[in-house]
Amino acid sequence: MLLPKKVKFRKWQTMRSNPKTITSDTRGSKLAFGSFGLKSETQARVKSIQLEAARKVISRTLTKVGKYWIRIFPDRPYTSKAAEMGMGKGKGDPQGYCFDVLPGRIIFEVDGVEEKIAHEALRKAGTKLPIKARIISRVHKQ
Repeated sequence: MLLPKKVKFRKWQTMRSNPKTITSDTRGSKLAFGSFGLKSETQARVKSIQLEAARKVISRTLTKVGKYWIRIFPDRPYTSKAAEMGMGKGKGDPQGYCFDVLPGRIIFEVDGVEEKIAHEALRKAGTKLPIKARIISRVHKQ
């Protein structure tokens, strides 16, 4: 599971979320390593647990032949309070790490396998994540 070795602040502020102001991501929006990629179409916070589940599915589908890249890293801590706890009395304890995914960000890249296998691996990985995603491919010109 992905998590940072060291963090400067244990707890981050939540940030405002206005669905009208969500724009597409400019960083990490093009394929850099592989021939096929999983690109997000909606905004969400992807937890490291969800990312690990998607990674396992890709790894299992590609077997030893293909290679994959994870293009995001969960470095944002998220907190939660205990069940049945009243309001107030401060912020909850850190539970894990997540990454803010904006529309247009590439999450996974795959290479070294046939198109059919790559599509299947990325489709399965997309179902594990809390976002709508589409599979993109690099056009080879010969």
